[in-house]
Amino acid sequence: MSEEAFRSLYEQLRDQARTGEEHGRGALVHLTPERVRAAAAEVRYGRTVSLAAPIETRPGPDNPEPAIHSMTAIAPRGPEAAGLHFARDRFAMNVHGDTDSHLDALCHVMFDGELHGGVPAGTVTPGGARALALDLLHDGIVGRGVLLDIPRSRGVPWLEPGDQVTTDDLTAAEAAQGVRTGPGDLLFVRVGHRRRRREAGAWNAAQARVGLHPRAMGFLAERRVAVLGSDGNNDTAPSAVAGIAFPVHVLAIHAMGVHLMDYLDFEELAPVCAELDRWHFLCVVAPLRLPAATGSPVNPIAVL
Repeated sequence: MSEEAFRSLYEQLRDQARTGEEHGRGALVHLTPERVRAAAAEVRYGRTVSLAAPIETRPGPDNPEPAIHSMTAIAPRGPEAAGLHFARDRFAMNVHGDTDSHLDALCHVMFDGELHGGVPAGTVTPGGARALALDLLHDGIVGRGVLLDIPRSRGVPWLEPGDQVTTDDLTAAEAAQGVRTGPGDLLFVRVGHRRRRREAGAWNAAQARVGLHPRAMGFLAERRVAVLGSDGNNDTAPSAVAGIAFPVHVLAIHAMGVHLMDYLDFEELAPVCAELDRWHFLCVVAPLRLPAATGSPVNPIAVL
């Protein structure tokens, strides 16, 4: 895809998404209280499944800056063990890496000097983001989640790095699973990244990974999707667009105001959905309350 064609698509999707800008919530305007209530009413089995991978503290080819977990207080020994004591620890991480499950705030992507909705990129300062930051989600995201399993639809265990999920892939998965993505939905697209990583070993995902083709963002715009999540980065590497490294991030976050969740884990959820023949569920997303942050580690929970 040429940069010229990409920018034309960008303008088209940005114009379609204008309705959410006046509220400062981006595509979350599609997730209305009525749709939240409807999603909650569809819970049938009371089964809960995490959509996050365990945070990793060891370096690897896709994790050169792993999270750091250190103990600041452990169990005393000897005579000092008597009485009350507390175990304490400290945690630090690179939120936007290529391994840990995380959510991208709308201030994460700067493009042509702006954030989503024309907000000046200069609002992201050394002290944090002053607009469109993580605090926009302080009440969490609760709605109807839909899982589209692309490898299942194609009849393969996973998609190989460099492959791209197209609009046809999304509609084919819907047809195969008997589900339709609708307004306000949290769309989750499985590409099999986690299964491949576990069975074939980690690799440098910054250089080669599966993602959505930029034109597939038209599917999200048409269906008025509120949130997009994948078990990969959502963007293909190498990029599908000449001169634009992360076109899906630019289109989803910057043009459309769609919050992204990267590197989720659907290897527990997909078998449950297949067992129940039910590919939609109530989903609860509760990022940390870091008011000026550009993202957060996240553990979405599916309730079926």
